[in-house]
Amino acid sequence: MLQTLEVAYGPQTAVVWLARPDVRNALDSRLIAELTETFMALADDSSVRAIVLAGRGKAFCAGADLNAMRASAQATQDENRADAQAMSTLLHTVYTCPKPTIARIHGPCMAGGMGLATACDIAVAAREARFALTETRLGLIPAMISPYVLRAMGARAASRWFLSAEVFDAAEAWRMGLVHELCEADELDARINALLGSFMLASPHALAESKRLIRDVAGRDIEASLLDETAARLAAQRATEDGREGIAAFLEKRAPRWVPELPDAE
Repeated sequence: MLQTLEVAYGPQTAVVWLARPDVRNALDSRLIAELTETFMALADDSSVRAIVLAGRGKAFCAGADLNAMRASAQATQDENRADAQAMSTLLHTVYTCPKPTIARIHGPCMAGGMGLATACDIAVAAREARFALTETRLGLIPAMISPYVLRAMGARAASRWFLSAEVFDAAEAWRMGLVHELCEADELDARINALLGSFMLASPHALAESKRLIRDVAGRDIEASLLDETAARLAAQRATEDGREGIAAFLEKRAPRWVPELPDAE
């Protein structure tokens, strides 16, 4: 039974709520383990086509739990390595999830919270959200989250925010690409629901393959081997069941079968 999370299911969607509001959803070993297990389960759940990650209370996620930090100071190097590896596994599980993922950000989004947000495909933030990479002020480094945060903000921006540990606002997060969209706090759910609706129009298989395409192609040189590979990927996708259905639906001027039917109006 989940102790640090709540999972709310909607039509072909799931919202995973970080549910430690009394500590601003700080990350401890149980929350990390439950998040990892939950995302693994949702990745394999064919009834779920998109996932939202959100936080209960006044924060998205304030980073590491203070008690966990105290314990790490007394832990052995092997224990600290295992603890770090658990966080690394969580972030990679979120990042490689075959379903579209959205981070719903409000309030503080700090350190490990930024890792969670940037491991998701899309980040939507309330204008009042605040961000920081505070590790250097604790004598630490943002190691496990760095691959995801760097992809989101870029190395040049990271030179400031990794080193200064300053707090920055949602407008700055949007400016550097860490956040895709800003809105008022009371508009978060409406904006996210619109994105979820867009996902429902797309082939689940094509979404998963598009996510894999981004991971595999980003940062590579545009050369003959990449051109051949991308051509082969498109040819393979055209031959899939979803590829054939999508083309047939377009030519026949109908919705493909993966688009949910609207309920009849009473």
